[in-house]
Amino acid sequence: MAAKLEKLDGNRAKLEINVSPKDFEAGIDKVYQKQKGKFNIPGFRKGKAPRVIIENHYGPQIFFEDAFEEIFPEVYRAAIDEHALEVVSRPENVEIQTINLKEGILFSAEVVLKPEVKLGKYDGIKVKKLVKTTSAKDVEAEIERIRNQNARWVEVDRTVKEGDTVVIDYLGTLDDVPFDGGKAENQSLEIGSKRFIPGFEEQIIGMKKDEEKKLFVKFPDEYSADLAGKDAVFDVKVHEVKEKKLPDVDDEFVQDVSEFDTLAEYKKDVKKKLQKQLDDQSKVDMENQVLSALAEDAEVDIPTVMIDGQIDYQMQDLSYRLMYQGIRLEEYLQHMGKSMDEFREGYRETAAQQVKMQLAVEALIKELKLEPTPEETEKRMEELAKEAGKTLQEYKNMMGNEELDRFADRVAMERVFDYLVEHADITDVPADAAGEEKPAAKKAATKKPAAKKKEDGKQPAEKKPAAKKPAAKKSATKKTEEKPAAKK
Repeated sequence: MAAKLEKLDGNRAKLEINVSPKDFEAGIDKVYQKQKGKFNIPGFRKGKAPRVIIENHYGPQIFFEDAFEEIFPEVYRAAIDEHALEVVSRPENVEIQTINLKEGILFSAEVVLKPEVKLGKYDGIKVKKLVKTTSAKDVEAEIERIRNQNARWVEVDRTVKEGDTVVIDYLGTLDDVPFDGGKAENQSLEIGSKRFIPGFEEQIIGMKKDEEKKLFVKFPDEYSADLAGKDAVFDVKVHEVKEKKLPDVDDEFVQDVSEFDTLAEYKKDVKKKLQKQLDDQSKVDMENQVLSALAEDAEVDIPTVMIDGQIDYQMQDLSYRLMYQGIRLEEYLQHMGKSMDEFREGYRETAAQQVKMQLAVEALIKELKLEPTPEETEKRMEELAKEAGKTLQEYKNMMGNEELDRFADRVAMERVFDYLVEHADITDVPADAAGEEKPAAKKAATKKPAAKKKEDGKQPAEKKPAAKKPAAKKSATKKTEEKPAAKK
């Protein structure tokens, strides 16, 4: 097999691939072996007719098309490897010039290549570092949060009030007809949690144990199509009323919730951990700043197919998150009053920015030679496993195959952040209790281990069912190479 390469405009290339008669013959024989059972030839049992008999009966080209389909993936990949191409599209405009037993196959295909990136400034990027300090109030709030986590729920003999937990039965109806998902027994509900639709929890306040009551509510407009905006009635019976009993914050409490013996030691540790969280947040914010600046200053002609691929990923991610909330993407689009094409177009600018950022990072990794070796990748994984209190194998078992395969990319990304922040022009900006920035003098940056980068994305509006369902998360666009139908 031999392949010629012709560079075209717009990050496109044309491959002209020649398949030898020998390889073509091998492809035909593979197809014959797969398909011979389908042929009924007089004088032969089904599937037993020799290839030459089938070709004489149906014509010598009977297996040509399927043989090309059989050969295409391997010869196409070989041509890509031969010219070390980074392809970001499926092969297009596949055309067969020659196909016969004497000459083999000569065909062409066009592909879109990953664009070259011209990096701008990446040393001395101006960055604001928001400096926050943990206060005594922050420590008390965190301890109060832990205190609430360790509260006991005690049954009481009184009417329901805000903050109580009740155990209830309910049956929802529309025009006296029960609807799917509107019935539950012995359902636990914290009043004020906003887990149920508006007006439901509020009407339970004032009820007593064993009391029954009709609740009149209206489903939100953003609810599922069969219930959105409709008036409903819920017959509710209260079985239990429980109030929260908080533990006293003393040495005994500390010994129950931590490895410390005294409240003073515990407060010191809480303050340390809260400060680390603030420092990590500040570092992530700086990383986002340098990454945005790196991408903004880079020059690159982004192929439309890469932007469309990123939009595809975002649509898939949105669909998964909506699904976990009990909403189909089609319902969500209907509520938004947009077609799929209109909705996709709204993601185009963001998708283009994300692709540009990805390309700029890859270019910087290549320019600064930041790719980790397999040994360095394994070492970093061992460090993270140790931080998580697990063995290396246990840590690997926690990750999915895709995350394991991309772990070297993660290490390279950490190195990018380390480099950019270390070489950035950083200005410290203290923040007061309200989070307002205050001017401060510039400070030289010091290199620290990079915190794991978190990608911030907008969540879709949440649909509230009779009982709230957990929302789900979701990570990286896969490039696939598929063969289109050939033109002959």
